[in-house]
Amino acid sequence: MDAFYVITNHLKENAGKEARYIKSYLEQKGKICYLQTDGVKSESDYVRYTDASRIPEDVGCVIALGGDGTLLHASRDLIDTSLPLLGVNLGRLGYLAEIEHTSIAQTLDRLIADDYFIEERMMLQGTVVSASGERIRDIALNDIVISRRGRLRVVDFNVYVDDVFLCSYRADGIIVSTPTGSTGYSLSAGGPIVSPDASLILLTAIAPHTLISRTIVLPDHVAVSVEIGKARFEEEGGAEVSFDGDACVIPETEERIVISKSEKTAHFIKMNHTSFVTNLREKLK
Repeated sequence: MDAFYVITNHLKENAGKEARYIKSYLEQKGKICYLQTDGVKSESDYVRYTDASRIPEDVGCVIALGGDGTLLHASRDLIDTSLPLLGVNLGRLGYLAEIEHTSIAQTLDRLIADDYFIEERMMLQGTVVSASGERIRDIALNDIVISRRGRLRVVDFNVYVDDVFLCSYRADGIIVSTPTGSTGYSLSAGGPIVSPDASLILLTAIAPHTLISRTIVLPDHVAVSVEIGKARFEEEGGAEVSFDGDACVIPETEERIVISKSEKTAHFIKMNHTSFVTNLREKLK
C-alpha cells in the first residue's frame, strides 16, 4: 500500500499530534499520506468526519484516529467507496478501533508490506415510511434506535416482522442492532453479545414497561417494521430515529420505520487473527 488518508477526531486528546506523526512516518518511508483534520458540514447540518469526495483516487486505505464513534461515522461516510478502514483507538474500550496508539509504527510497517486482512461487517438499512410513501432512508453499522424525545414518558411501539404482527411495547425506545452493535447500546439495555461475523438482527426494548422483556434475535433476511403509536401528548415530543447515534429523523405519529439488512457492508482492516472470545475477554476485563 502506497497512499493513505487520515481522518482525525480532534475531541480526542493528542489526536492532531498522532495524525502529524503518522504523516511524517509514512513520508519518511517514501509513501503518500493525506490529512483531513477538519469536520465536514453536510447538507443536513450533521458534522461528518469524512467527505469521500475529498479522498484522492490513489488512496489505499483510510486511517481513523479517535474511538469507536469516529469509526462508526467514517464507515457510514465511506459506504459508497471500496476503501477499507483502520481504526486507531484514542478512546476507551475500542471494540472496533483495534489498534492502540502505542503500536502505530509497527502497524504502519505492516500496512506498507500488505500484511493485513479485510473483514466485512453487516450493516442495517432503515427507511421512514408514511402513508404517501418513503420519506427518508439511511444506514447504520451498529444500530438504529427509535426512542422517545422531549419530556420523560413512555412511547407505544408496534413491531412487525415481514408485515406479520410480532408484539407491542410501551417503552423508552427500541434498539435494532447488528452483531457489531451488540456490544454497544444494545448490551447496555440488556441485550446479548453476538460474534461480529454473524449475520443477525437483534431487537431490544429500552426500559420497557413490563416485568419480563428479552431481546428477540431474528434472521438477516427479514424486514422489521416499527410503528409509532399515537402520542398521548403531541406537544411533549413524540419519538425520533437515530442511525448509529448520528443522523436523527423525527417520524410522524403512525409512520413506520422499516429496517432490514443492507446490501452494503463496512470494510475494516485487521492486523491480527485474534478470536472474538479473546478480544471480548480483554475488553470486558
